[in-house]
Amino acid sequence: MSRTEEGLVAVPGLLSRWVRLGNGALAHYMTSGETGPAVILLHGGIQGSSGAAGWRFMAPFLGQNGFRVFAPDQPGFGHADTNPEFSPIYGTISHSDFINEFATAVGIDRFYLAGNSMGADNTIQYVMDHPERVISFILIATMKVGDNVADEKQIGPKLTNMAQFDGTAKSMGDMISPIMYKPSAVPQELLEMRAEAANRQKDSYEAGRKGRELIRKDPALNARFSTKDRFNKIGVPGIYLYGKDDVLAPVENAYNQEDTLQNIQMFYPEECGHQGQTDQPDMFNQVFLEFFSKGKVSRATADWAGVSTRRPENSNLVEQK
Repeated sequence: MSRTEEGLVAVPGLLSRWVRLGNGALAHYMTSGETGPAVILLHGGIQGSSGAAGWRFMAPFLGQNGFRVFAPDQPGFGHADTNPEFSPIYGTISHSDFINEFATAVGIDRFYLAGNSMGADNTIQYVMDHPERVISFILIATMKVGDNVADEKQIGPKLTNMAQFDGTAKSMGDMISPIMYKPSAVPQELLEMRAEAANRQKDSYEAGRKGRELIRKDPALNARFSTKDRFNKIGVPGIYLYGKDDVLAPVENAYNQEDTLQNIQMFYPEECGHQGQTDQPDMFNQVFLEFFSKGKVSRATADWAGVSTRRPENSNLVEQK
């Protein structure tokens, strides 16, 4: 695996692009596919995350199968604008607005939306903020869906000895390898790209902390980011994949979430950690392709992906026998 002049891992069928947002920020994104419905993919929030790191297997696949795929670097990550005027002072508070600005800047009015971890949180928030723009959505592995589940029911990471990032590619590997189901599959070039991104965006964690604190203190923001009694009333179809082997956000959290998400179909894939789209790319690619192209996951694919048996399946989202 080689790297480009921008320091990105070179992936066939995945192109690097830039766009100026309406607020003046310069946004970087990866893209694949020239025609067809638009899909926006949102990466997670661990240091060094980016559109290229999170979606290097899926974006080219969807692009080859009839979609126009956009995987932006969200504020505070990857090659996102580091100008202080556009820095993510309050972390996730800025992310939903960024998604809206980005979609407008690249000229897409309605689109499919998906996110992993922090990206799943941002997908949830965007669906609540702008349901008229989202055709359907897919979530991957977030520890908590807003305030749907009480804090005391949250189950912390099983992994308590994650290494701290010290600025080097080696420490990046030490930090992210434990959360991967197959850590040996992480190439050196990817670690180097992630380490450079993390060093470029040093303030992202502190910005996220400030944002969460502000949401707790500001009644208006708290109301905007609350999912309780709101998210289930959004009429946008959605499914949710949560790896059974997730050590960062143990699967028991997903069971608690499922009990509050009556309209979302859950899947629990085997041999899959926190970033399922890179642990099980063939499986996740097929689920995404079927759901976004047909609005329903086929019987064979649903069984392969571990469709939930904790409650009756949603026949509108999963093909029945």
